[in-house]
Amino acid sequence: MQKTMNEAKLGGQFTFPGTSLMVQRIGYGAMQLAGPGVWGPPKDPDGAIAVLREAIAAGVNHIDTADFYGPHVTNQIIREALHPYPSELVIVTKLGARRPPDKSWQPAISPQDLTAGVQDNLRNLGLDALDIVNYRAMGAIHGPAEGSIAEQVTVLADLQRKGLIRHIGLSNVTAAQVAEAQAITDIVCVQNNYNLAQRHDDALIDDLARQGIPYVPFFPLGGFTPLQSSTLSDVADRLGATPMQVALAWLLHRSPNILLIPGTSSVAHLRENLAVGQLTLSPQLLAELDGIAAAAMGTEH
Repeated sequence: MQKTMNEAKLGGQFTFPGTSLMVQRIGYGAMQLAGPGVWGPPKDPDGAIAVLREAIAAGVNHIDTADFYGPHVTNQIIREALHPYPSELVIVTKLGARRPPDKSWQPAISPQDLTAGVQDNLRNLGLDALDIVNYRAMGAIHGPAEGSIAEQVTVLADLQRKGLIRHIGLSNVTAAQVAEAQAITDIVCVQNNYNLAQRHDDALIDDLARQGIPYVPFFPLGGFTPLQSSTLSDVADRLGATPMQVALAWLLHRSPNILLIPGTSSVAHLRENLAVGQLTLSPQLLAELDGIAAAAMGTEH
């Protein structure tokens, strides 16, 4: 019974379209389990394992990862902490990048790269098939860039027919690229950079919601430059919450198809993130928070 009560708190549930995969809307992003710069092992491997086990104990059943985190490190930690996996756990991984020894992020988008990436994920996670694989387009430095992704999506669709991938998603893509991919295969999720201040995808989120497709914001708290706003801090003070909790709660309120994957390497911070499902934002507070994006957009131009 305790677990069900926990699950009810995690923002409600969402089922990936055309699948039997149902997840809590608050999940966990595993990128921060690797060492500094998403490279090498963590300083505290036991702490990383503890975070994953705490997440599962709290009812989280959606973990976002990639084999190029580390590289390989994050998936190996997930396997050590959680294998054999709970039957309800959905692990979403992504392809499209590699990490050479200079620690840079390079595209890995040839058919050979993508096939090898699937094999790496299977081996390091200890799986026979991957629940969901997102193709991550490299795009521009700060977001997606137009250009065909048909070749890469076709490769993933072929790996899906072979039974190595169950479902396909997209990451760092434009609306046109989503449509291009959907002409090739079913797309079960889209993962882009989106948060209170970064709202270029508003129209895409609404379009995906109409199709029943979840939208998963990466950098939901601003990423490498965390969200900072006096409005956000003020609302948080009034709610007795942290600014980051309010920013996550705003995403849950923004659209019912938004799934959260905030990352952390700390159990205490994980509990803070998971408590967000209990925060209710009034229409007045939502209107105040919506003003943050308008101000941020004004400073971009």
